[in-house]
Amino acid sequence: MSYNIAVKSQLDARELLILEQEVKNQGKNMVVAYILWYFLGLFGGHRFYLRKKGSAIAQLILSITMIGMIVTCIWWLIDAFLLHTWVKDHNREVEGRVMDQIMMQKNA
Repeated sequence: MSYNIAVKSQLDARELLILEQEVKNQGKNMVVAYILWYFLGLFGGHRFYLRKKGSAIAQLILSITMIGMIVTCIWWLIDAFLLHTWVKDHNREVEGRVMDQIMMQKNA
């Protein structure tokens, strides 16, 4: 995180606008993630959205059986508390990638 702040301080206003727009375009939206969690969470919808395909497929398969559905319900509740962090981490990674690209173009 301190790396992102240090690099951000080296960017001018135009580059900061580009950074913000790219994070908005490539990042994940918190509201969309929670809507998917609420309505499609038992089938892994929010996990597919956040590109956690392995666990999303596991949730989807578990939801087919009755015993699996009980496990998935518990998993679904736990995900409610983790989802916020996942979205922030994903967006921070996107921000870091975009900043690296901007800095490479700036130094070239």
